[in-house]
Amino acid sequence: MAKVIFNNKKALFFQSLKADVESYFVKNNIKKTGNWKLYSKTLVLIPLAILLYTSLLVFPMTAVLGIGLSAFLGFILASIGFNIMHDACHGSYSTNSTVNNLLGLSLNALGGNAFIWKQKHNVIHHTYTNVDGMDEDIAKSPLMRQCSTQAWTPMHRIQHIYVVLVYAISSFAWVFIMDFTKYLTRKIYKTPLQTMSVSDHVVFWASKALYLLFYIAIPVMVVGWQSWAIGFAAMHVVLGFTLAIVFQLAHVVEETTFEVVGEETKVIENEWAIHQINTTANFAPDNKAISWFVGGLNYQVEHHLFPRVSHVHYPELSKIVSAKCEEFGIQYNSMPTMQAAVRSHFRFMRQLGRKPQSMAIPA
Repeated sequence: MAKVIFNNKKALFFQSLKADVESYFVKNNIKKTGNWKLYSKTLVLIPLAILLYTSLLVFPMTAVLGIGLSAFLGFILASIGFNIMHDACHGSYSTNSTVNNLLGLSLNALGGNAFIWKQKHNVIHHTYTNVDGMDEDIAKSPLMRQCSTQAWTPMHRIQHIYVVLVYAISSFAWVFIMDFTKYLTRKIYKTPLQTMSVSDHVVFWASKALYLLFYIAIPVMVVGWQSWAIGFAAMHVVLGFTLAIVFQLAHVVEETTFEVVGEETKVIENEWAIHQINTTANFAPDNKAISWFVGGLNYQVEHHLFPRVSHVHYPELSKIVSAKCEEFGIQYNSMPTMQAAVRSHFRFMRQLGRKPQSMAIPA
C-alpha cells in the first residue's frame, strides 16, 4: 500500500496555533472535553429518541403522523450521532475513557459499529483528508465522482441530481452492507482493518442482532409489515441524508482542495495542519440552531485540527484559528450560511460530472 507523507519539518503554523489554543484553555481554566452544554444535549436527544420510538409503537396514529414522526426520529438519531457519538468516539466527550467508550456505542444503537468507525474516521479520514486513494469518504467512485482525479463515466453528467438519492440510502447501506463488507474483508477501502479482540467481535454481532430486533422484528410484530416498512424507510431517508450532507459540506465543496496517491509514496509539501485547513470548510458558523443539532460539525476546520477537543469549544477556537490563518497567509474556508455551502457542494458535483477535456473527442 502506498504511503502519504506530510512535510512537517517546519511545522511552524501548527506549533504557533497549538500554543495559542493551549493558552486559551489554561487562561480560562476549562477542560478540553465536554461540559454542561454537551451533557444537556445528551439529556434531551436520547430520551427524545426513545420517546419517539415508543410512541410510534404504542399510540395509534394516522399514516401522515406516523411517517412524520419516523422522519423526525431519523433526524434525532443523526443529531445523536453528531453530538454524542462523535465526541465520545473521538475521546472528547469526557475525561473518563469508560464514559467515552460507553457513549461511543450509541453508534451501534444507530446500526453502525464504533470499532470500525474509529479506524475509518479517526485514523484514516482525519489523517488523509481528501486524499484520493486513501480517504474512504471520497471513495464512492464510480457511483459518484468527488474529485477531478477520479475516473469519469457518462452517468456522472447527472450526478448532481441523483446524489440526493444516494445520500438518502447511505445509512441503510452503511448498516446492512458497508459494515459487513469491512468486517468480512478485514479492510477499510485500501487499509487493513485493525485486529479485533474477542469482545470486539461479540459487540459487532450482538449489536447488529439487537438492531434487527428493535428496528425490525419488534416494530413488525406491533404495527405490521406495511406500516413498519414505510416508517423504517422514512427514518433512514432522513437519517442518511442528514448525515451525508453535513459531511459533504465539510469537504466536497468548491472551496476545498484534493490530493491523490497512487502506487508510489506521495509527499504532500504542506504540514499536516495546513493540509487539514485546505481540505476542510466551515459553514453557518453564526447559526446557533444548526450548530446545536450538528454537534459543532459546521466548525469542521477546528474539528480537524483539534479532534480530541469537544465541539462545544469550537466557536471560541474558530476565532483563534482564523486569526492564526490570517497571520500565516493561509486561506480559512468558511461559508456564511448552510444554503451557501449546499449550493457550493452541488455546483461542485455538477462541475465534476462534466466530461474532462482530456477525454473529449476532437471535432
